[in-house]
Amino acid sequence: MAEGPAQAQTLKDKLSHAELAELEAQLKVRLPEEFRTFLRDVGAGGAGPAYGVFPVRRVQGRWRWEGDGADMADLSRLAESFPEQGPDPGLVEALLAERPEEEDFDETEEFDDAIEAWDERWDAVMFAPERTVGAIVICHLGCAQREWLIISGSHRGTIWSDSRVDDADLTPLLGSDGKPATFAHWYLDWLRHAERTAQEAI
Repeated sequence: MAEGPAQAQTLKDKLSHAELAELEAQLKVRLPEEFRTFLRDVGAGGAGPAYGVFPVRRVQGRWRWEGDGADMADLSRLAESFPEQGPDPGLVEALLAERPEEEDFDETEEFDDAIEAWDERWDAVMFAPERTVGAIVICHLGCAQREWLIISGSHRGTIWSDSRVDDADLTPLLGSDGKPATFAHWYLDWLRHAERTAQEAI
């Protein structure tokens, strides 16, 4: 579970029943129950793991999540099922084997052009929009690592770790019982850790 940096965080105002209904009507999907409860009874984001739970706000009449990388999620596709599998491992392995190495080039400019072209191929595979349909970015861990909440599909309600910046596909976070962590498990685990840290500091 992400523990994140120690910093002052506050919860955003809770969503009213009407606001939650409006949000889901815009998204054309019902949010996972634990997350709905959080938004309605706890807060619309803020204090939470790492840099906090991305807040959801209405901006110019439209709802959206805000945070570093929140715009990676396609809110128009949240009703689609999150994919069961990521990119073909063989394709990923082949691409990694073809990544240009600077020492193989005589000129820096040649290497820059080669790595830029390779990055485009890599991003087309690892960051294809289809990889994260049915999910929202819920939290930023720093260093371009993020966590996603799955909204639709067989993994609905679970949290997935996104370390694609380190050449790894998205993977489900696991709880202490070895099972995929749901939103409530993820949040309460952070809360218990925060309480222990506060008590130790007294």
